[in-house]
Amino acid sequence: MKNCFFALLLLLATGNAMAQRVTPDVISTSKGPLTIQPVNHADLVLSVAGKTIYVDPAGGAEPHKGLAAPDIILVTDIHGDHFDPATINALKKAHTLIIAPAVVTAKLEGIPAAQVITLKNGESKKVEGISINAIPMYNLPESATAMHTKGRGNGYVLKAGGKSIYISGDTQGIPEMRALKNIDVAFVCMNLPYTMDVTEAADAVLAFAPKVVYPYHYRGKDGLSDVNKFKSLVDAGNKGIDVRLRDWYAK
Repeated sequence: MKNCFFALLLLLATGNAMAQRVTPDVISTSKGPLTIQPVNHADLVLSVAGKTIYVDPAGGAEPHKGLAAPDIILVTDIHGDHFDPATINALKKAHTLIIAPAVVTAKLEGIPAAQVITLKNGESKKVEGISINAIPMYNLPESATAMHTKGRGNGYVLKAGGKSIYISGDTQGIPEMRALKNIDVAFVCMNLPYTMDVTEAADAVLAFAPKVVYPYHYRGKDGLSDVNKFKSLVDAGNKGIDVRLRDWYAK
């Protein structure tokens, strides 16, 4: 009886954790479905071509309970809402590869070198059949004292199953974002004073015109950014862009 009671408690706890997680989106690719699972803020999980990719996992193991273990962990930058060493250690398995800029990999401890790949802006690596390209992410105007300096962190463009997926990281509407081509799915930040406002984000998205765009990382110093305004601005500029609003801050 006692064992049944504890099993029930575990089931309820798992159910509560998953109840707080929004329903994943699914997009078709030539290698099967691309599953997009918002977790929180900059934290998301992608599954494609039989592999699971965690992006900037934070907040411990609990928010990721019930999700497949990561084959790849991508980290964009050094700040705590992107780089959480305790969470990485809690989630990684013996086969997990961690891909990040040098400022992050230099601070990883207790992880075998064979599991760590350092990429700088402009470099790429094909891992588990998935092409991963590191691209710039930074504040404008460029400044040595900016919260996000050019060359320190990475945005990423992933290619798998014939789809290109852009993850902005912490950035403004930089020329490198605006010059992107043939992006199928984009995750674009918008939170002042750390990245950009909604208007700048919409203008940048209209410049590179992804097929699908998710506003994410939209909690700033004064609360949540107006993602409905973002959608309205993008819709007004290009009705061919599918703006998908999902709750990255579900309770």
